[in-house]
Amino acid sequence: MFLSKLTINVHSRTFRRDYANVHDMHRTLMSVYPDVPADTPKRQAHGVLWRLDSNRGSYVQYVQSHTRPDWDKLPGGHLTAPAEIRTLQPVLDAIAAGRKLAFRFVANPTRCDNKTRQRIPLRQPADQIDWLIRQGQTHGFVIPATAAGPDIAITPTATITGRKSEPTKITIEPVRFDGHLIVTDPAAFTDAFSNGIGRAKAYGCGLVSLASPRTD
Repeated sequence: MFLSKLTINVHSRTFRRDYANVHDMHRTLMSVYPDVPADTPKRQAHGVLWRLDSNRGSYVQYVQSHTRPDWDKLPGGHLTAPAEIRTLQPVLDAIAAGRKLAFRFVANPTRCDNKTRQRIPLRQPADQIDWLIRQGQTHGFVIPATAAGPDIAITPTATITGRKSEPTKITIEPVRFDGHLIVTDPAAFTDAFSNGIGRAKAYGCGLVSLASPRTD
């Protein structure tokens, strides 16, 4: 597995187009991976997950994949520096039962409306935290408790919009989770780390970033 760090040129015409339509951003990213048979979903075949982090008007995009990407295929001027690629094998090797890790995770927390069967965004922080705790029960981790509650900080992020085709509109209300987790089932957690958690994986959600525990 590989993790790429892309320093985005915010003045790039391609990025401005992609930022306005997340489906275009998805297609731009998929263009750097080898083609697959027409009946095979390309994102799943290459295990692509991504997240766009913003900081005072600048953007860094993290892209995780099972296949090594060829970032030279991006349009000219899309980046302000060469893409950085590293293997994630040391992270995978660190996953063990009882291991505490710091994490960052942009997710699309939703619930299913029993009447319409539509997905409804969870907008209350308590509901979002409960959603993440339930994900842990399925994906092999728990969130440790602190004196103030679960060790999670929630940051609202900009609504993601776009169009896959007319008249289908894409609207996602993502949430960023930062905190600590403890691995309870290494196999289940490795699968979640490798393949993402939750919905909207093609559109900037689902990628879990891990690091050593913070001490502050």
